[in-house]
Amino acid sequence: MKLNKIVFPVAGLGSRFLPATKATPKEMLPILDKPLIQYAVEEAIDAGFTEFIFVNAKSKISIKEHFDNNLNLDISNLTKEKKELLNQTNQILPNNVSCSYIIQDEPLGLGHAILLAKSVIKQDPFAVILADDLIDSQKGVLKQMVEEYKDNSSSIVSVQKIDKSNSIHYGMVSIREDNLKSMQLNNIIEKPLPEDSPSNLGVVGRYIFCNKILDFLEDTSFGTGNEIQLTDAIKSMLSSYPVFAYEFEGVRYDCGDKLGFIKANIEYALKSSIFGDELKEYLKTRLIR
Repeated sequence: MKLNKIVFPVAGLGSRFLPATKATPKEMLPILDKPLIQYAVEEAIDAGFTEFIFVNAKSKISIKEHFDNNLNLDISNLTKEKKELLNQTNQILPNNVSCSYIIQDEPLGLGHAILLAKSVIKQDPFAVILADDLIDSQKGVLKQMVEEYKDNSSSIVSVQKIDKSNSIHYGMVSIREDNLKSMQLNNIIEKPLPEDSPSNLGVVGRYIFCNKILDFLEDTSFGTGNEIQLTDAIKSMLSSYPVFAYEFEGVRYDCGDKLGFIKANIEYALKSSIFGDELKEYLKTRLIR
């Protein structure tokens, strides 16, 4: 069964970025000249996904508008260059990609958001991507994971090594083997204290799931933060269906955090062919003041 469907949970409050996110969704905050959600969408397109499911909040209409072909190209004083730019912006999504939008009335957790997409997912395997986790890599992380995905009865979560002192911000996993890129999980714990963390491997926002995860989510009670935690459903599934940890290739920026967001903007700007060198020289002058 081919992987076509992918869920974008984008209904979060973005409280760490208030007041900037009072009227603007955090997923629409720009890294250089593109919003975070566009990087996530482009990664999904590159990995071959064609059915996009956005689990959104009522107030976040700008996410849908961003991907609609709604820019007016008939304004009389537009230059040729501006018309080409607007036309490109109208074509972010290729013609073979379809979008569904589902409203999450309350932010009741990642697990709850995914469960809301069940009617669209139906019986298919599917992926999940969190736009907050921006990963700079030669080959997109989702594409890396799709190449590892062989069996529709198994699932894959992306992981990276982290300092255990930061375990309270991650789902932390333990594995059965560590000699391969894909390592089978035998435990996962949501945001444990450092002394309770089963390893130094933390889950990052890329997942590919067999459809059975939806059954386990339906049976999952409210957990940490009074939310339906995806981590709890994954843990329940481990005894019945294999889940693998994939240590991806790439540099991750936590753009749900202000410092991570700033770092991502600096790093992506430094790679600009237009002003990257000039920015580098400017930063040098700031560092010696």
